[in-house]
Amino acid sequence: MIKEGINFKEAGKFEETRFEKIHNVIFESSQEASVLVAQEIANIIQRKEELNEPCVLGLATGSSPVKVYEELVRLHKEEGLSFANVVTFNLDEYYPMERNNIQSYWHFMHEHLFDHIDIYPENINIPDGNISNEDLQQYCIDYEMKIKSYGGLDFQLLGIGRTGHIGFNEPGSHVNSGTRSITLDHLTRIDAASSFLGIDNVPRKAITMGIGTVKTAKRIVLLAWGISKAEIIKKTIEGEISARVPATYLQQHSNTTFVLDTEASSELTRVKTPWLVKSVVWDEELKLKAVVWLSELTKKPFLKLTDKDYNDNGMSSVLSEEGTAYHLNIKMFNKMQQTITGWPGGKPNADDTYRPERATPERKRIIIFSPHPDDDVISMGGTFDRLVDQGHDVHVAYQTSGNIAVSNEEALKFAEISKALNKNSSESENIINFLKNKKANDIDSLEVRKLKGLIRRSESLAATRYLGLQDSNVNFLDLPFYETGTVKKNNLGEADIEIMCDIIERIKPHQIYAAGDLADPHGTHKVCLDSLFEALKRLKHKSFMDDCWVWLYRGAWHEWESYQIEMAVPMSPDQVLKKRHAIFYHQSQKDGVMFQGDDSREFWVRVEDRNRMTAEKYHALGLADYSAIEAFKRYHF
Repeated sequence: MIKEGINFKEAGKFEETRFEKIHNVIFESSQEASVLVAQEIANIIQRKEELNEPCVLGLATGSSPVKVYEELVRLHKEEGLSFANVVTFNLDEYYPMERNNIQSYWHFMHEHLFDHIDIYPENINIPDGNISNEDLQQYCIDYEMKIKSYGGLDFQLLGIGRTGHIGFNEPGSHVNSGTRSITLDHLTRIDAASSFLGIDNVPRKAITMGIGTVKTAKRIVLLAWGISKAEIIKKTIEGEISARVPATYLQQHSNTTFVLDTEASSELTRVKTPWLVKSVVWDEELKLKAVVWLSELTKKPFLKLTDKDYNDNGMSSVLSEEGTAYHLNIKMFNKMQQTITGWPGGKPNADDTYRPERATPERKRIIIFSPHPDDDVISMGGTFDRLVDQGHDVHVAYQTSGNIAVSNEEALKFAEISKALNKNSSESENIINFLKNKKANDIDSLEVRKLKGLIRRSESLAATRYLGLQDSNVNFLDLPFYETGTVKKNNLGEADIEIMCDIIERIKPHQIYAAGDLADPHGTHKVCLDSLFEALKRLKHKSFMDDCWVWLYRGAWHEWESYQIEMAVPMSPDQVLKKRHAIFYHQSQKDGVMFQGDDSREFWVRVEDRNRMTAEKYHALGLADYSAIEAFKRYHF
């Protein structure tokens, strides 16, 4: 039995605040949300089938709808959902693009959906990225007319790009635009760079369904996951309609729902500052969030905020509970002050009542989980150094080999050195020949992947030795989900979770550090974090887990908000320099990084800037002035 999908209300009757102009629903996880979206699609398919009518679906590509397609496949295989009456029209395709290219949306749709359901091939419509330039304009007109011949789209599934594009309707697109060719925005190409192993390989043009075409759909659902979408989601839902943010045109559609996870919704006014839009229950967490916000808004440290500042900025209700700004300011100042510690493993023989970590045991067993072979030093190199220097039993666990991030040129350099040292090495010869003749769609051979993995291992060992860690405490887990040889990874599997459980059971840690940064451009951080969470769930009944605390750090893309930080580890100028040198040992990632998102700075530069900015934010709140701070949030399992 297929359940109901997402509930929604009529336009004009859904707004929770005066700021919002598009109906939206927020879920704890994208998995839960995706299942409900798939159920809604299934319901539409079945209703149309009962009427003996075709069900016309507009479909999207990218990472956002993958879980929706997985659930549709499950409904087909396990609950008998038929797609025999379904006609699909995909939003877009790169141009030029061969169908058999693994980066093509034709390949994507067949891999994730069409090859696993009973849809008729003739009912699948995906823009042809191989159409000649001479025929392109007429082809777009015909694509548009074919959609109209079916009476338009019954349901349109959308994602959203950070430029605010839907489909490939980039900023400047007209509200009445139809199917056409378009030049891709630079930011859009940057976001696609990881899939193409570098921005130079990303096509500059695409064919896209137009805004006007999308708006004719009877029902529209837009998906957005992750912190990297939060800013554009706020602009789209709360901003004015503008060609600069094409997704804002959806404000004019009477049956649109944005489906968000908590991170994508985090900049919405009702989420970020709920006290501005409704009555709230002032718990301690919300008080801290609000006072930090007020301090940043007024550019005043905590202890200089006045009753008038609170009253003028919609926060009089918190004063009615606390009495005066004076008392609340001191309370919140102390709360933030108590997050700062130079002893991330706990300070021996000290009162730990108001410290982030316990004083005992004095020498803790610690696992630092690092998704890639450099996230440990990039994200918490200063803390890593402190933990080793303060005598804890520190173990590092590199969850993946990171081989995909080593360039062919870097691998060729090492293969040629190996060949020069051992002229009889057939393996080196094979690698050299493969790399010199490798074509764009070729997947690395096992020999090449092994070499690239070894390059990253050697860099990791050099960095950990520099920080004083013994090689025996360095673990390379090589989780199987990662080892595909391509940017697209497998789903988290039982073997991955067992490996994670094994190392936790073996070390029996008092502390675990892990990457909580879900904005990683190619998703590896999220899978690695999910593997940890699942392992913790399975092991939580073990007695040693009663004394295990988990601290989450963020990667190179984002930092925790000030009010979220529960442990702040300051660094001196010398420690900042030492961290930089540790990062430098990861030489293959230093110049021309393959997966660096939209930030052109090298990792060491951006992370130093981030650590410095965290320290500056603390100082602006009225706390001590440090050179840099690494930040952590505790995860309770």
